[in-house]
Amino acid sequence: MRMTRISKWMASLLVLWLACTGLTVAAESPDTSAAVSQTWQMLDYLATDYAGAVRDGTVVSPSEYAEMQEFARNARERIRSLPPSSASSGLLHEADTLVASIDAKASQGDVAQHAHALADALLQAYPVPTAPSHAPNLAHGAALYQSQCAACHGTGGRGDGPVGQTLSPRPIDFTDQTRADQRSALSLYEVITQGVEGTPMASYATALSDNDRWALAYYVGTLAYPDAPSQGEQAWHHNDSARSDITSLNELSRARVTQLAPALGQEQARLIVGYLRSHPQAVHQALAGIPLARARLAASVTAYRNGSVEEARQFALSAYLDGVEPVEAQLNAHDAALRATIETGMGAYRTLLSKQGSADEVASSASSIDALLVRADAVVAEAASNPLTIFLGAFTILVREGLEALLVVVALLAFLRKADRHDATRYVHAGWLLALLAGGITWAVARYAISISGASRELTEGLSSLFAAAVLLGVGLWMHQKSIGGRWQAYLKAKMTTALDRRSAWFVFGLTFISVYREVFETILFYAALWNEGQGIWLLAGIVTGALLLGLIAWALLRTSRRLPLGLFFSISSAVIAVLAVVLTGKGVAALQEAGWTSVTVAPVPSVDLLGIYPTWQSLLAQLAVAVMLATGFAFNRWRARTA
Repeated sequence: MRMTRISKWMASLLVLWLACTGLTVAAESPDTSAAVSQTWQMLDYLATDYAGAVRDGTVVSPSEYAEMQEFARNARERIRSLPPSSASSGLLHEADTLVASIDAKASQGDVAQHAHALADALLQAYPVPTAPSHAPNLAHGAALYQSQCAACHGTGGRGDGPVGQTLSPRPIDFTDQTRADQRSALSLYEVITQGVEGTPMASYATALSDNDRWALAYYVGTLAYPDAPSQGEQAWHHNDSARSDITSLNELSRARVTQLAPALGQEQARLIVGYLRSHPQAVHQALAGIPLARARLAASVTAYRNGSVEEARQFALSAYLDGVEPVEAQLNAHDAALRATIETGMGAYRTLLSKQGSADEVASSASSIDALLVRADAVVAEAASNPLTIFLGAFTILVREGLEALLVVVALLAFLRKADRHDATRYVHAGWLLALLAGGITWAVARYAISISGASRELTEGLSSLFAAAVLLGVGLWMHQKSIGGRWQAYLKAKMTTALDRRSAWFVFGLTFISVYREVFETILFYAALWNEGQGIWLLAGIVTGALLLGLIAWALLRTSRRLPLGLFFSISSAVIAVLAVVLTGKGVAALQEAGWTSVTVAPVPSVDLLGIYPTWQSLLAQLAVAVMLATGFAFNRWRARTA
């Protein structure tokens, strides 16, 4: 196989890989974001106020009923005017359903359900910020309320302020639990930001900062639940279902009592929502890492028992990606075998859900995994307080992830030097240097601009691993072909008399870049998790020590390669690259399994992460297929050499 053909393969695969990586940024224009926010507020307002227009199928307020009809039609037209997307037809269908239900004077519950469903689908199709950047300051929110709102809404939020008694319509009573149950903190934030047309409620978008408006919204959202701050903490910490539904400020900001009541009961939902709004920091304190994984696993079992197979599967996938995957670094550093067992077990659990096993089988499997998660929680807690664990984790991560990339880079450098093409080594150095730079940019982007979800991390790792494995498969076969029958001599003689063409140069650069960047991408995410443990000096010490060891290995390999006869060098290089292709295939399939792209069938073999061997038939069969292709290719090369 010629190098130019390999470079064509690589160019095609590179386009696919770049299209599938997990770094995504919402590209909505400011006008679209404003239109989405206003439409969402309109739907939320409609869901709450429809009860004042229709009762038991009878219009009780013709003016309010006409307003509800106008709002529904206006929302439909606003949705129709948004930029087209794959969700547009579904949104318009939902909007038509909402308009029809209001025209038919449907019950308040039905209209609220349709309005909230349409509002949620709108945010999914056109993402806009729906949560504060950090937990709001409730004390500050209370002070803002007294200075900005009490004159109209009253000091206690009952709508009885001295100014409010002169207004028409009268200010909202924030202590009305029936009405408050329909409102989320996001609802209140949007009203504060945009005001309410046709009422004395004005916009505070310019008068208050974004943080001020969120603090005020969260405080107002607590006024209907006075008992929640004292009684809600216990309800929150002892309710797995609630802790599975509310795992971030984004979910808390959109949470409504009516949304949670079917699963939790109305009183429990009121206590939990009221408590979390008064203590929003409790979401991050209670739900991170392994506790989140356990909560999502429990929710998966509940959903499956209720007949929601796809919802159960999504909860199970989130349990690993959002709960276990972020703490893999700590688990690997302290108990890699436990991490591998959890990974395989959770993959097998998802497969069991997909095959729709019995509810008892699902519950039994989940119970076994939960016991492993309890052990993992203790390991993570111990690792977080142990500086030596942080040092060893940082050291082993860099050496383990960097060694594969190092072998590719060293093989390319050694080959070019053997070919007396020192001018081409700059493409190798440019590849790995730019990969490190891209890794630094990834760190900055992931930390400050966007979030990289667990699924995106695994997809990026899986697809890039399989891409690199495909390229290395071709390179390994090509090197083996040149290692037999004296073909390396003719090849090197030809290459020493011609300049490196553009396609070969891009191949050398691209292979180096991808091989290094895929390792850098995973490594920086592991380090981000370790850095959060507050042991920065030990983390840096582990990184420096690992880098020194990798440098020493690179020096030894390059020095050894200079002394090898050319034929032996080609033979060893082809063998090393072939092994790397098999290793990366196993790792790629395993990552796609973790992302939920492929099923998991447990195989009776040990997990050997260094060799990319995992106890699943899917990854093992994929590696076997690559090994068979390599063996067949090597045998074909030898046959051609004998017959030439």
